[in-house]
Amino acid sequence: MTTHFTRRLFGALAVVSTLALGATACGTSGGDADAESGPKDVKAALAKGGKVTVWAWEPTLKKVAEDFEKKYPKVDIELVNAGTGDKQYTALQNAISAGSGAPDVAQIEYYALGQFSIARSVEDLASYSATSLDRTFTPGPWSAVTKDKAVYALPMDSGPMALFYNKKVFDKHGVEVPTTWDEYVEAARTLRKKDPKIHITNDTGDAGATTSLIWQAGGRPYQSSGTQVAVDLADSGSKKYSETWQKLLDEKLVAPISSWSNEWYQGLADGSIATLSIGAWMPANFASGVAAASGDWRVAPLPQWTKGDKVSAENGGSSLAMPDGAKNKELAYAFMEYATTGVGATSRVAQGAFPATQADLDSKAFLEKPFPYFGGQQANAVFAESADNVGAGWEYLPYQVYANSVFNDTVGKAYVSSTSLADGLKAWQDKSVKYGKEQGFTVSE
Repeated sequence: MTTHFTRRLFGALAVVSTLALGATACGTSGGDADAESGPKDVKAALAKGGKVTVWAWEPTLKKVAEDFEKKYPKVDIELVNAGTGDKQYTALQNAISAGSGAPDVAQIEYYALGQFSIARSVEDLASYSATSLDRTFTPGPWSAVTKDKAVYALPMDSGPMALFYNKKVFDKHGVEVPTTWDEYVEAARTLRKKDPKIHITNDTGDAGATTSLIWQAGGRPYQSSGTQVAVDLADSGSKKYSETWQKLLDEKLVAPISSWSNEWYQGLADGSIATLSIGAWMPANFASGVAAASGDWRVAPLPQWTKGDKVSAENGGSSLAMPDGAKNKELAYAFMEYATTGVGATSRVAQGAFPATQADLDSKAFLEKPFPYFGGQQANAVFAESADNVGAGWEYLPYQVYANSVFNDTVGKAYVSSTSLADGLKAWQDKSVKYGKEQGFTVSE
């Protein structure tokens, strides 16, 4: 195996491999780990061998690639870090447009997949029998990679949301863990009154966090069918989010600290940032980046917009796709299926990835694994319940990468000026609509 990692990994992806989740105990998924039951041309390609170039920044793929090469000695997996996130997407789109230089496999986050699928820049994997994997993956990730009868990628992981809270801080000030967002606002007020140094959370404006909370609130601001797109960031879910979060901003209950900054890590460590509403991939970051607060933090279900509900959303997650122009398509698919199902998926979970496979998610060993960082809590049980309760029907824009790039110029103003969140969302909608029309989409509001 050849590995070319040219950039340092930051944030969640940088440390995802640091938290082992017990590989030997996890079950295998419903998918076939080596694609040998797939189309005959895939089996023939494995027997013949060749090289598969994979553009990805996710560190758990290194061991998966090594294991795949041991199973198929004639196959060489070349891992290349061509950049993370939008940096890779730009390079990938350029290579596809040029008709040369594209990899055989590319890591693409769920929110960005639409821009490649709408342009037919990635292969529909249905011809490789990928549709048979529908019950292998949990509903959220599977819906993110499928559209109608097409399968544009295979899920690598998922990010069902949960509420991480500093139990030590909550206990000290006699505050109950909030189960609704109204209770969350009240908890924020109480904590701030008890200790002016404490903020319920941090926020300087983040597109991914905003869309995830709108998703959980029942908002479905984006709808698309081919080149027909609808954008409505004033729907009921968007309003629930903006009205509640506006209270937190107006009353200065959130710390104006950027996530992943040194100040953020310090706030999590000393308790001045009391909660995070974020994806299930977060534990590894706590264990490595906030080690001083080990034992202080716990995990709870995400607060609900309506008391008694059990609704969650996804926050983050990536897939493996086959770009147009891939040279070794059959071998590429074989590796993709191996890396995302069966032993490949279990291997990645053991290295710290949060599973997108139902069998790994349901594994007794996974669900009952104690997390020393969280005081021995079986946190995976909370995450698994969240995964089962992700709201259906969510879509991203087929040009969400662009939309997210102008978030700070629109919604972000609500964090640094008198602009309201509702007005910021309207400005974000206006820019998204304008750009969509310029790109040839028929966009309605």
